[in-house]
Amino acid sequence: MTEEMEEQPKIQRLSESVVNRIAAGEVIQRPVSAVKELVENSLDAGSTSINLSIKDGGLKLIQVSDDGHGIRYEDLPILCERHTTSKLSAFEDLQSIKSMGFRGEALASMTYVAHVTVTTITKGQLHGYRVSYRDGVMEHEPRPCAAVKGTQIMVENLFYNMAARKKTLQNSSDDYSKIVDVVSRFAIHHTNVSFSCRKHGAVKADVHTMATSSRLDSIRTVYGVSAARNLVEVEASDNDPSSSVFEMSGYASNANYAAKKITMVLFINDRLVEWSALKRAIEIVYAATLPKASKPFIYISIVLPPENIDVNVHPTKREVSLLNQEVIIEKIQSVIESTLRSSNETRTFQDQTAGQSSISHTNKSKEDNLSPTPPGSRAPKVPVNKFIRTDSLDPAGRLHAYMQVRPSGQLEKNVTLSAVRSSVRQRRNLKDSIELTSVEELLEEINKTYDPGMLDIVKHCTYVGMADDVFALLQHKTHLYLANVVNLSKELMYQQVLSRFGHFNAIQLSDPAPVKDLIILALKEEDLDSESNDDDTFKEKIAEMNTDLLKEKAAMLEEYFGINIDDHGNICRLPVILDQYTPDMDRIPEFVLSLGNDVDWEDERNCIQAVSAALGSFYALHPPLLPNPSGEGMLFYKKRKLFDTCAPENTCDITESDVIDNNVEQELLSEAETAWAQREWSVQHVLFPSLRLFFKPPASMATNGTFVKVMCVILFEKKMLLLLV
Repeated sequence: MTEEMEEQPKIQRLSESVVNRIAAGEVIQRPVSAVKELVENSLDAGSTSINLSIKDGGLKLIQVSDDGHGIRYEDLPILCERHTTSKLSAFEDLQSIKSMGFRGEALASMTYVAHVTVTTITKGQLHGYRVSYRDGVMEHEPRPCAAVKGTQIMVENLFYNMAARKKTLQNSSDDYSKIVDVVSRFAIHHTNVSFSCRKHGAVKADVHTMATSSRLDSIRTVYGVSAARNLVEVEASDNDPSSSVFEMSGYASNANYAAKKITMVLFINDRLVEWSALKRAIEIVYAATLPKASKPFIYISIVLPPENIDVNVHPTKREVSLLNQEVIIEKIQSVIESTLRSSNETRTFQDQTAGQSSISHTNKSKEDNLSPTPPGSRAPKVPVNKFIRTDSLDPAGRLHAYMQVRPSGQLEKNVTLSAVRSSVRQRRNLKDSIELTSVEELLEEINKTYDPGMLDIVKHCTYVGMADDVFALLQHKTHLYLANVVNLSKELMYQQVLSRFGHFNAIQLSDPAPVKDLIILALKEEDLDSESNDDDTFKEKIAEMNTDLLKEKAAMLEEYFGINIDDHGNICRLPVILDQYTPDMDRIPEFVLSLGNDVDWEDERNCIQAVSAALGSFYALHPPLLPNPSGEGMLFYKKRKLFDTCAPENTCDITESDVIDNNVEQELLSEAETAWAQREWSVQHVLFPSLRLFFKPPASMATNGTFVKVMCVILFEKKMLLLLV
């Protein structure tokens, strides 16, 4: 034992000023926190008009004026002391609290990090009073002054004594946008209150609403016409005595709305809060409904018994805790999901006639096809060169240049297995089904040739992830398998066509797609792949013959397979084979060509089998035509520079010797990332749940490489190495 023992640290009581300043840092995290607290105080005061003036994002000045009941002269001395409030007197009052403020910390916290001045007048007074506060106490006695009805609070030089925090908040435009967002949320919920928010000295307000009885009018005023006109009303309630009794009302955007950022406005018992679990649940519902990761607009107001909600779980009251919140989330998610499905029964795709490349018509078509976008967002731009196919490796010539999908045409998502099973039961119990001996024979052939062992694997496997562009990794009991996604989906679609024979929902194309032009595109693609160069006149004749043939068989195609071809030779509708899945429209030329060339129209059985196989190949989950951005595929999106030695008359192919810039074709890369992400989602949430429900794997899949048993998986330098048996 050493002679000199190290002195132990002494526990000491922090001074009151230090405690108060620490508490202030928790409550007032940034200017928007102060604005939220002041607006809530104004609403608690019964205000019908609230006006805000902001300078330098709130760091220099936050001024909030209201026409509420004001503050009594006798209460001014303790107005900004901690834990002084008129909202409750005992802790038990929290069980029935209905006001937005209750801690009595907001104004006190502001006085510890800013200079606060209050001007107020109450009903019946001849004049008002003005007083300044610092560190929770008055700097002087209240002074009489002229005032209008209500209260005006000025918060100046916010965080003047917190240098580190002030330096992190120098982006005034960012903080001001957060303030505008909060005021906008209050404005659409409290429709009986007029709101105004502007920069200090500005003539025009960034938020300006009038008291109205219509919430849609408030949303239209604050968030724009495009948001308001694409909303559907949602309501839910739960009167089960065993769970939380709640009522929900609000609005949710339909599939025509497109935005890059989710807007979710949530009020619980008139309190503006955030609920990450509910937000994730709603995003799941919308993920497959909106295009290219577009996000929805959601406004929800939930009313709960006060005893079922704990409001005292966050310093800024940003979050709350609810009883039986899982039940509430599931109910709201189900209501929004059913509302979306009922309001979007027919999927709509916007397409443009192939071969049109004039700039004027292109611009007009784009204007017609654009979906409503929120204010401040830009519509996607399609370069003119994307309307000409020049190289099979060049994605500029893909069919997306001709067919642009509307947001409303995106697949509707239903991630709950129970809903999928319900849909399947409806399909299996069809009445008045079309009975053809050939269809029964083909279905009987599937039932006789499936492999029971692989059926058990498919029904009870666990999806692990995509091993590469084609193979998915599955786990069944203690074994791992590689499954060829393309082969599985192709066979699944084939079986589903036969099972749903004569009973298909429709994928509606808003503008007809000419069969002749699609066949010509497919023939040119074949020429590029085979390096042949047939005469264009010959292609025209083939396209005309196939178009006439398909027009002749149009009635049968529509009645049995849901493929609608009008009298002018245009494809107007395609069948829905899986309720949650839409095929890759890039492959429709190949599909139309196969209908004309590969189908034996004279023999019933062969005809049905060939058309079903063509649909199966078209709807299969092929890898997107754009290379996968992950790994070596990223080189495709790097901008290239050819050597200056390449003369114009020489052919300079892009090779490894080309100079590659570090710059990336961002637009192309973004499109590829979206396509690959959507495919992976479809594999996990659409393909494999459907396989488990009604797929019967043929015995040939055990030997043709569709299923491969894996001995083990090794992760090496972030790459998956598979050792096969």
